[in-house]
Amino acid sequence: MIRKLISGVGMAGASLLTATAAFAQDGPIKAPTPEQMAGMVDKGDTSWMLVCSVLVLMMSIPGLALFYGGLVRSKNMLSVLMQVFMIVAVTGLLWCTVGYSIAFTSGGDNHFFGGLSKAFLAGVDGTTFAATFSNNVYIPEFAFVVFQMTFAMITPALIVGAFAERVKFSGLIVFVVLWSLVVYYPMAHMVWYWAGPDFLPDAPTDYGLMWGWGALDFAGGTVVHINAGIAGLVGALMIGKRIGFPKEPMPPHSLVMTMIGASLLWVGWFGFNAGSNLEANGVTGVAFINTMVATCAAAVSWALVEQFHHGKASMLGAASGAVAGLVAITPASGFAAPMTAIVLGFVVSPICYLFVTKVKGMFGYDDSLDVFGIHCIGGIVGAIATGIVADPALGGQGFFDYTVFPAAVGEYDMGAQVITQIKAVLLTLLWSGIGSAILYFVVDKTLGLRPSADDEQQGLDLSSHGERAYNS
Repeated sequence: MIRKLISGVGMAGASLLTATAAFAQDGPIKAPTPEQMAGMVDKGDTSWMLVCSVLVLMMSIPGLALFYGGLVRSKNMLSVLMQVFMIVAVTGLLWCTVGYSIAFTSGGDNHFFGGLSKAFLAGVDGTTFAATFSNNVYIPEFAFVVFQMTFAMITPALIVGAFAERVKFSGLIVFVVLWSLVVYYPMAHMVWYWAGPDFLPDAPTDYGLMWGWGALDFAGGTVVHINAGIAGLVGALMIGKRIGFPKEPMPPHSLVMTMIGASLLWVGWFGFNAGSNLEANGVTGVAFINTMVATCAAAVSWALVEQFHHGKASMLGAASGAVAGLVAITPASGFAAPMTAIVLGFVVSPICYLFVTKVKGMFGYDDSLDVFGIHCIGGIVGAIATGIVADPALGGQGFFDYTVFPAAVGEYDMGAQVITQIKAVLLTLLWSGIGSAILYFVVDKTLGLRPSADDEQQGLDLSSHGERAYNS
């Protein structure tokens, strides 16, 4: 039987590892009352989570929008900004209506997705709470809702880079809504949901599928990056290549904007990773420093590979390497030690570089902005490597065995954990790959996904939005 493992510091659902000595009493373990929880609220943790939510929002707008926008031709700059901007707006509303409930409520015997008990945020108000990881520390549930909302915003926005410059705005938005419902919310439930101590003593039976496997994903290697990356590749294949690709040159129109966007992503990612600890403590510091050094290493590594391969290190390469490092460290950020995080950063860039420069050309697919080559491949490297760098023998955090309350450190088996990580990667690829293909097909046959050839050649700024990014 697969051991039920829980990361000692990983993100979970609305309430997590608060089965502590305070609740370890003779007889059944009792959850704290709402009045008790109100007294446990930590203002520092609450403030930290709200700041992190703003940082992750900044990753999408303006960070990702500028990063992607600078990489396309000038005639499509505005369309990319509009796509990312409106995906953020639409998915924010969708999260409040059904997304949060599907991702973070009980599915009963179903471990793939939750129910609708909190649809339209029913039962969630300023007096309800979500547990953090420390003893008896809670944050307002709204703080958790809005933090997770920003993840639900940026993940589908990542996808658009794979087929940038050749997708209809209306079809894209409908696809994003369906993809969020069918792919993202269930994936978040499978990886991060566990009922937690508010439902003791039955909590161990109420968890998402991959959470029950013991798959470790601190901040979204599977849920965000592999999920979006494989969906992007499927979309690029089904929508087809840009007109003129690969014969016509299609250079980025503004690497200055791309550098600014990449820098905003780097800054915002501290909210993404360090915020995923759900509180401000020592593990938050671990995730913070790991995010910093892995990104530094990956940027240097990509530049070195380019210098060796082409004799010149490029700004685009440095930015791509930094993003690859951010992606790879995401699932491992709260588990690794700084030195192993650096190694992970150095390792991921050459692998992503190979896919961006060689594999894409070999198979001839048009992944416009290398969403698959960086996010999916970098996410796979990071997710599998998490099983290695989390090993306490390498300075990692290990995991906690939640079949025992209070939670106790279990014996870490690196080989078994790596196998679990691979299983999680494969399920993510299948769930998102197959689900995305079905949704692309449905949207394409109804609303259509691709603009006309004339509209595409004119540029989506004018043909889709009647505006230009530049008027001089």
